[in-house]
Amino acid sequence: MPRETGKKLIAQNKKARYDYSIEDVYEAGLVLMGTEVKSLRQGRASLVDGFAQYENGGIWLRQVHIPEYSMGTWTNHEPRRARKLLLRKDEIKRIEQATKDTGVTLVPLSLYFKDGYAKVEIAVARGRKSYDKRQAIAERDAKRETQRLVGRRAKGLD
Repeated sequence: MPRETGKKLIAQNKKARYDYSIEDVYEAGLVLMGTEVKSLRQGRASLVDGFAQYENGGIWLRQVHIPEYSMGTWTNHEPRRARKLLLRKDEIKRIEQATKDTGVTLVPLSLYFKDGYAKVEIAVARGRKSYDKRQAIAERDAKRETQRLVGRRAKGLD
């Protein structure tokens, strides 16, 4: 059987980009059990309440829900267990330094398979206030409007 190639998205945390301003993004591997991988291959996961934290020299992913594998037996996993992230030492040091600031957290952005390996994209993020969110929405709408007008002008409709 040929090896899987490319990127297959499993879950995405769209609310994270709205609630936080993203500073740095890292790609990390996951330490998973067999039934977790099978459940992920079915496309079942939720990053909604998930976060990551530095602990005992490593980064751990917490509160990410990967449901139990339906065909699993007594070897099935716990859905919200802590999962270790696989990162290089220099990345762990940078993340540790960044999260020492107040108001900074590690948020999972997406969970996917890349060339057959389960990966998670985590971000060093700073929480936004409600007025920051409104400003971000206004900027996004203004950008969309200008792109629409540029497109219309390029087509000769305006």
